[in-house]
Amino acid sequence: MENKTGKILLVEDDETLRFIVKDNLEQNNYQVDTAEDGEQALQLYSSGGYAIIILDVMLPKTDGFTVATKIREKDEATPILFLTARAMTEDRITGLTIGGDDYITKPFSMEELLLKIKIFLRRSQVIGQNDSHVVSKSIKIGQFIFRPDELQLQHNETSRKLTLKESELIQLFAANSNRVLSRGEILEKIWGSNDYFLGRSLDVFISRLRKYFKDDPAIKIVNIHGLGFRFSVKKEN
Repeated sequence: MENKTGKILLVEDDETLRFIVKDNLEQNNYQVDTAEDGEQALQLYSSGGYAIIILDVMLPKTDGFTVATKIREKDEATPILFLTARAMTEDRITGLTIGGDDYITKPFSMEELLLKIKIFLRRSQVIGQNDSHVVSKSIKIGQFIFRPDELQLQHNETSRKLTLKESELIQLFAANSNRVLSRGEILEKIWGSNDYFLGRSLDVFISRLRKYFKDDPAIKIVNIHGLGFRFSVKKEN
């Protein structure tokens, strides 16, 4: 029965782990292409059509960070989920800094991986439906126009494509403009959990958004020490 719920590119050099993950994903009706090194991953990616990329960091020929960087030069929307070794904590921060959407640490349970995939694909499908059937809603944030359905942030004639996590964080801030949001509240709403490493991830995304909004001095993401963040937007006189 052909009932594919999403085409996935799985990049993992461990043959046993690659087989197990692919087999489990296919049992859950996902179509899966696999690559065992970075060069093969880029070749497969160029064929297009992937709903999500699951990318190991430590790869032969071309490492996962380089693969992700090259993909992000052309494509800022396709979710990238990094596979990282539990001991390599800085890998998680590096992966998010270069444009990854999330990470999962080895060893991991298939239930955890499937849940993350399901969340990403559900959001992508909603965005695709909105693009096809309705006029995308726009949210004015200072001098910017934010289109969450299109993962797009526009300033004058310049438009930036956002990742899903970036878009979700902007939506949360815009809905709570000038109100202090605790770190825990942000982490629970965006990542579904509150722990130290996710907190580090949040800091990476905050830094990204500050760069995106820097062209409008009326917009500030203020760090409230010991509490969280306030997305401050001064109203025009």
